[in-house]
Order: sequence, then C-alpha cells, then structure tokens
Amino acid sequence: MHDKPDALDAGTRMRRARADLESGALRGDALRELLLSVPAFERDGWVDALLGFEEPPPDVADLPRGAVPYLPSGVDEILAMVAEVPLRPDDAFVDLGSGLGRVVMLAHLLSGARAQGVELQEPLVHRARARCAELALPRVSFVHANAADIELDGSVFFLYAPFNGEMLSAVLRRLEDVARRRPIVICTVDLELHGVPWLRERETGKVSLTLYDSCVRGVPLR
Repeated sequence: MHDKPDALDAGTRMRRARADLESGALRGDALRELLLSVPAFERDGWVDALLGFEEPPPDVADLPRGAVPYLPSGVDEILAMVAEVPLRPDDAFVDLGSGLGRVVMLAHLLSGARAQGVELQEPLVHRARARCAELALPRVSFVHANAADIELDGSVFFLYAPFNGEMLSAVLRRLEDVARRRPIVICTVDLELHGVPWLRERETGKVSLTLYDSCVRGVPLR
C-alpha cells in the first residue's frame, strides 16, 4: 500500500516507487492508482522520472517523408487506452513510433500484456532497450524499423500521429493484413482514421483518444 501523496516528500515517494517498480511489486491497479494520485499537470514528467528516462537525443536528420519527429504520448491517454480497450495479459500490444518507450512500458506494466515498440530512430531504440533491460521487463521489446516496411503482428496497435501521407497509408495496409488474420484494435491519439472501410470507430471517454475495432468479413470481432 502506497502512502498518500502528502504523507511523504517527493524524493522519498519517488525512491519508494522506483524500488517497487524494479522489484516487480508495482504493477496493474497499484500502479494505476499511484499515477492517478499524482497531479495531472505533473504526471508526464513524474512517469518519465519513475521509468528513468533521460532527455531524448535530437531527431535524426534524415527522417523519411511522412515520418513525424519524436513526441511522447501523454500518460492520461495511455491510462485511458489500457482501461477502455481493455488491454489484457493475453494481448500482444504494439506501439508504432514508440520513441523512448513510455507507451510500451506503461501498457505492459499496467496490463501484463506482451508489448513491443517499433521505432524508426535508432538512438531512441537503443535507449528504450537499455532502460527496459535495467527494469528487467522480459515481455517488452523494441524493434528498429520503418513500420511501413515490415510485417506487423499483434492484437492491439497504438499510434500517436507517428506518420502521415503515404507512409500512414502503407502502415494501414499492413494493419489490414493483420486484421484479415485476427481481430485487432487500433488506438490513435490526435489522429482520426476516416474512410477506412475495415475499421469501426468506438467512442471513448477521452476526446484525444479514438479506438477502432477491425471488422473484416469472416473474422470475428475481438
């Protein structure tokens, strides 16, 4: 049981939370309750400190057309996504454009799901892998790749506007291939996928978050 926010100074509270995270004690509902106890305006920075993230390196200079510079998704959107999908321990979660791994690690820690990040910028992948190893998270992995160029697999996919234009169209074709094999959920933040015939939009409790269920003939819904 964690002490209430005002019962500990910030440094002590962070040290205890890190120790519990590294020991495996801080997971699931306990982690969710702790994150929600942090004031909303402090939550993103607090989580990065908890996970041990440093300042990201500069974006690489030769990002391909359609790729978007690194910008991490907010913790509130991640919490909403995990709850509203809902993400389960038997899911295979994939974040397309995973950056330093905030979404991937939190998705796993909150749900127990196997989680993978796909990231185009190699320096970000190296940092994410290093932190994942330090936290001993064997069900979390990171791939250095262009999501438009590799075969994808999973049951829940997350996109925080990581690309646009033809690159986004190519990724959607890859995701449709997955949806023809198994039901999937696509979670987007600040990205609307209008006019995609094999996706059915689902209402959520957060304006910036949209969920889409695949609806391919012959493939059951999730």
